[in-house]
Amino acid sequence: MAGRYDSVTYAPAGLKPKTVLAIVIAFVALIVLYWLSPFGTVSAGVRGVHLRFSAVTGKVFGEGLYFLIPLIESVQMMDIKIQKEEMRSDAASKDLQTVHSVVALNYHIDPDRVAQIYQQVGLQYKDRIIDPAMQEAIKASTAKFTAEELITKREMVRDDIKTQLRTRLKDRDILVDEFNIVNFEFSKVFNEAIEAKVTAEQQALAAKNKLEQIKFEAEQKVAEARGKAEAITIESNALRSNPQILELRALEKWNGTLPQVTSGGVPFINLPK
Repeated sequence: MAGRYDSVTYAPAGLKPKTVLAIVIAFVALIVLYWLSPFGTVSAGVRGVHLRFSAVTGKVFGEGLYFLIPLIESVQMMDIKIQKEEMRSDAASKDLQTVHSVVALNYHIDPDRVAQIYQQVGLQYKDRIIDPAMQEAIKASTAKFTAEELITKREMVRDDIKTQLRTRLKDRDILVDEFNIVNFEFSKVFNEAIEAKVTAEQQALAAKNKLEQIKFEAEQKVAEARGKAEAITIESNALRSNPQILELRALEKWNGTLPQVTSGGVPFINLPK
């Protein structure tokens, strides 16, 4: 029929409501999954202590990937690499001199005992165990030596402190790698006394060396004079036993020329008949 038109409705293209809901749910699930972190990794030189409801289970994760039950389980990382602890300490020597020490300790926690360390001490093992042990070992060793011996026997002092630390810390699952004495400092009065003593010893040694030199030179002169005297004695004895030696000596010195004027006309050499 003329003049009649059919109306057509156009709707914009889009996603179905069910599809949009699925996408939203998946996105939220990813966010929740990421937030809950049911998996993770343990870095090199680290161990992961397994916790369930914050309680230590005794299980330890090594380096690599691990999986957890979200909201129930977690992991506490423990560094097992070698660490350095440097500290200052004041102690008294055997002769009651005040000694200011600067020491350095290299250590690491036992990889097989990280769960026990975390359960018994926590992450504050440096403040709770290492620092007090270092202070105690330094004071105990320093008291065994005089202030002068702390300088002259420094290696022995270091070894003594190191041995004590190894014994003390091993019982708490901390292993000592190396220990060094960075510096010893004493009071100004003691330093001046040591300097005066060293100066006096050096002067005494110089005087002793000079005396030894004088004594050696005197002995040389005596030996030289003794040698000359013995030579004269030997020559004198030889002349007494054989007077012809004088004539031999004269012949050795004679140049072969007879004197132009003689009083008796007799040469100074007596030829055998």
